[in-house]
Amino acid sequence: MLVLGVDPGLAATGYGLVENRGDRNCLVEGGVIRSDNNESLEKRVGAIYIGMQEILSEFKPDVLAMEDLYSHYKHPKTAIIMGHARGAVLVAAHQHEVPVAHYAATAIKMTLTGNGRARKEQVQHMVFDLLGLTGPMEPFDTSDALAAALCHIYQTMKVACP
Repeated sequence: MLVLGVDPGLAATGYGLVENRGDRNCLVEGGVIRSDNNESLEKRVGAIYIGMQEILSEFKPDVLAMEDLYSHYKHPKTAIIMGHARGAVLVAAHQHEVPVAHYAATAIKMTLTGNGRARKEQVQHMVFDLLGLTGPMEPFDTSDALAAALCHIYQTMKVACP
């Protein structure tokens, strides 16, 4: 099973592809789709959409796992911005007929670290360990996307993260 994890953001949308080979998970690709802060909103959302289209066309994942929309009452604009990025990803997934699984950030952290309030560094370290990498995936956008992919694998396999 090939899982595309996505960490949606307007400035940077992280992505990470993980292939589950039964007894192990392997990194296929990871990176960031960036949009230019100086561009209009429609161009920025368009850049995310085009980037997702390219990834979905090239890798043809079985499923896309993405962090659910969350908003803290003190920062409602963050949810709106994230919603624009999520929309671009969802439309691309729909066009490629790739099912989407949504996970709360706390569920992703809990699945990987055992702590739903884990810091980004802890999540990044677990991604590093679970994929047997020689160094942590950076930036956090990429490691968070890989964390979403790994969460989906562990949730659907109904096994605890090692």
